[in-house]
Amino acid sequence: MSFVIERMQSDTDLEAILEVEQASFNNPTPREWYVSELQRPEVCFVYVIRTPDCPVAGFCAFWKVLDQIHINNLAIRPGFRQRGLARLLLARILDEATSLGVASATLEVRRSNAVARRLYESAGFRLAGVRTSYYTKPIEDALILTRGTD
Repeated sequence: MSFVIERMQSDTDLEAILEVEQASFNNPTPREWYVSELQRPEVCFVYVIRTPDCPVAGFCAFWKVLDQIHINNLAIRPGFRQRGLARLLLARILDEATSLGVASATLEVRRSNAVARRLYESAGFRLAGVRTSYYTKPIEDALILTRGTD
């Protein structure tokens, strides 16, 4: 499958990201968060993965804070899952983190999200802690995962 991964470019990309959010998460991140965070391009990074069939098949949003990135969201459109796009996108994000001089990456994932946990663990993320009752709709613990970027 051919694909392109690049930083979000337009309001059209944002609309597509919000669609992926709605289709992927019980408590999707609102438009206002993206609009606000995108005002800080040195901190907030949003990358999209494009295929010939879909201008935004998935996305990853992360913050760069000092020598660390924090992955906020990574999601693939339901019709494009199980094609390896999430793995490709995550690898690109970790490469970008390295080029930004970042030493480590962290994220939270629902304890019950076995698919995402396998993805992150296959990329070298390891359990660093638990945030009790972190998620809502339904209430659930978050596992804090971390890894070095090298």
